[in-house]
Amino acid sequence: MTELVVFSDLDGTLLDHENYSYAPAQPALDALAARGIPLILATSKTAAEVAVLHKALNLGHWPAIVENGAGIYRPGARGADAAPYTAIRTALDALPADLRDPFTGFGDMTDAEVAQITGLPLASAKRARQRQHSEPGLWHGTDAARTAFLDALAEQGLHGRSGGRFLTLSHGRTKADGLQEIATELDARRTLALGDAPNDTDMLQAADIGVIVRNDHGPGIPDLPGEAQGTIRRTTRSGPSGWAEAVLAILNHTKD
Repeated sequence: MTELVVFSDLDGTLLDHENYSYAPAQPALDALAARGIPLILATSKTAAEVAVLHKALNLGHWPAIVENGAGIYRPGARGADAAPYTAIRTALDALPADLRDPFTGFGDMTDAEVAQITGLPLASAKRARQRQHSEPGLWHGTDAARTAFLDALAEQGLHGRSGGRFLTLSHGRTKADGLQEIATELDARRTLALGDAPNDTDMLQAADIGVIVRNDHGPGIPDLPGEAQGTIRRTTRSGPSGWAEAVLAILNHTKD
């Protein structure tokens, strides 16, 4: 049995919203490593993107949740089939123009365009476009048109979720599904999840302890069931500083 497993969103949570640095979180990362507590990245990023950060963080053989829960990255494993992504692109292009045109997905952009809207270096943007399970994009239309767009895709079994920056389309798996799969695999006694955006909500609620990291750059997360009971809490700081604040407080509280 694994005493505690930590699941963490990346952008705006473990990584700074502006510069993608995790430096302010280093003391908490060191504390997790010292206690042998698994850190499971849970992100909208692709496996190609996560592989680089996973190595930089020295996360060894721990798996990671990628593409908003649509896939699981396992270090050393063969790459997953990209057929789910191809199916999403096919469904998009089958929509009437009035529904399709307001959505600009990563598959509609060049590496340079993705780099421009995300602030990523060009090489990282290229990895962000190496998708297997889901399609993030920008919505340029009205709220009513967005509802019609998502309703049309739902008829084909696709779902849309809003994150800190993008509307992401997938076949329906969430970060909570990934959490439950990996927690079972690791025989986790307790789970801790941290996130800052609406697409993290299911994961935060599925964990034994959920931490909402303050978000100064997007819609953030509204009040959730569990906050009154303390199973879901909020940080006073944003980004990796808030992440470290929460992780260290919980580790100190549960210190042997």
